[in-house]
Amino acid sequence: MEFQNLHEVLRSLYDEMMPLSADMAAVAKGLAGLGALFYVALKVWQALSRAEPIDMFPLLRPFALGLCIMFFPTIVLGTINAVLSPVVIGTHQILEDQVLDLNQLQQQKDQLEYEAMVRNPETAYMVSDEEFDKKLDELGWSPSDIGTMAGMYMDRQAYKIEKAIKDWFRNLLEILFQAAALVIDTIRTFFLIVLSILGPIAFAISVWDGFQSTLTQWLTRYVSVYLWLPVSDLFSSMLARIQSLILERDIAMLADPTYIPDTSNTVYIIFMIIGIIGYFTIPTVTGWVIQAGGAGNFTRNVNQAAMKTGNIAGAGAGSAAGNIGGKLMGK
Repeated sequence: MEFQNLHEVLRSLYDEMMPLSADMAAVAKGLAGLGALFYVALKVWQALSRAEPIDMFPLLRPFALGLCIMFFPTIVLGTINAVLSPVVIGTHQILEDQVLDLNQLQQQKDQLEYEAMVRNPETAYMVSDEEFDKKLDELGWSPSDIGTMAGMYMDRQAYKIEKAIKDWFRNLLEILFQAAALVIDTIRTFFLIVLSILGPIAFAISVWDGFQSTLTQWLTRYVSVYLWLPVSDLFSSMLARIQSLILERDIAMLADPTYIPDTSNTVYIIFMIIGIIGYFTIPTVTGWVIQAGGAGNFTRNVNQAAMKTGNIAGAGAGSAAGNIGGKLMGK
């Protein structure tokens, strides 16, 4: 199963579990009704004790919250999701456009690199079987020619091993990059499911006098967590755009027949590491859009995990780049 399919599974999981919030409405109704009784009684007795007219408008608050609890999936969750879903759709469309351009440029660059390697007589036999066979046919069977053949086989095998190591490390970073995005999306889905199912309880508690801030905190936390996905898509689209600009520059340089391409993909590896670390800063960045408390410990733990992941990935990238650079310098 691909990573994109896993993200779709999380979307469907949230849609399937969101109606479960209606099951909590029965408990929330009783809690809200008892809170409304005490709330109305307190306001009425305060007005009577002060010989003041009773203000009816504040007394409507428990009844409004009661309506929200009774039709919580439709009125509350449906309204919030309907308002925020265009943001998610828009940012996801931006990401798809950038990724599509990136894939096309990557294919074009790979083809140009192959053509550049084939044009170079010193590297053509390592990437092309036809050039390798052609060069073998040009050699004879003298001791020097046999030594040249052995050197060609060794160079070709070393090139394949080096390329396999580069591809393995690149695939590893891509898996870590996708895993970081999946971790954020999984935690986001878990938070949204908990907030959705227990939302009626939060609304019922906010009916009680002294707990009015519960409603505001629930709304800000739900919106903040919901925005993790569009912020994640914007971050991914930014990285894809940066890589597209780098690929466009490489393609322009590959147009020069004398240019020797760099196949180490060092810049690509660096941006993959940046992406892995950057994904774990999404909760913090979302908190700048809308202030929501209660996730401080999680954000701190995520940032610490990101630092450790970045150190490990950076050490691996430095080691691989150093080994590759040493081999190239040795040649």
